[in-house]
Amino acid sequence: MDAYKQQFIEFMVRSGALTFGDFTTKSGRKTPYFINTGNYRTGAQITKLGEYYAECIRRNVPGKIDALFGPAYKGIPLSVAAAIALYNRFDMDVNYCFNRKESKDHGEGGNLVGYKPKDGDRVVIIEDVITAGTSVRETIPLLQAAAAVQTIGLIISVDRMERGQGNKTPAAEIYEEFGIQTYPIVTVREIIDALYGREIDGRIPLDDARKARMEAYLEQYCVL
Repeated sequence: MDAYKQQFIEFMVRSGALTFGDFTTKSGRKTPYFINTGNYRTGAQITKLGEYYAECIRRNVPGKIDALFGPAYKGIPLSVAAAIALYNRFDMDVNYCFNRKESKDHGEGGNLVGYKPKDGDRVVIIEDVITAGTSVRETIPLLQAAAAVQTIGLIISVDRMERGQGNKTPAAEIYEEFGIQTYPIVTVREIIDALYGREIDGRIPLDDARKARMEAYLEQYCVL
């Protein structure tokens, strides 16, 4: 496993963004782990998070990038942090934009904030995780309404590898529907491999019992 992936997984645990226990996902599934990028709350954490996103972008998305798009709400700070990190670490000055939940009818109006996409722009969507792919399916029409852009990638923090609307993962469904490749910083399988039995700051976040629950969940809901 690449060092930056291992470091990112440990960073999620230390930041409280990755936790183990009893949770319910938006789809109603009972899950033994949960990823919440809303738990990043300090300047140091969002700076570090942006650097991991920027590294994933640099490694996976070829060619010129005209803009990063962050779907409201969690995608907003993620797109801004990634744009800052791309500039600071890799000297890539990339535009960013995001949407409002409701269109503004005063001032300049519209529902996009920041960069205004132009025909032919190559855009990367920045998200936290995808469970059913709903956010992406809502985002594509927004971007296409703004301009004839080319969406060249979706960057997420974790691929949960779960089945979406059918028997495929949301990432596979999004590729089939829109031709957009999803690039996760890490997958749930990489999380298990990186954390099982390892001590982090004096505790073992993924012991035998928790790993067994994770494996049972993957067996029931995931595309392995």
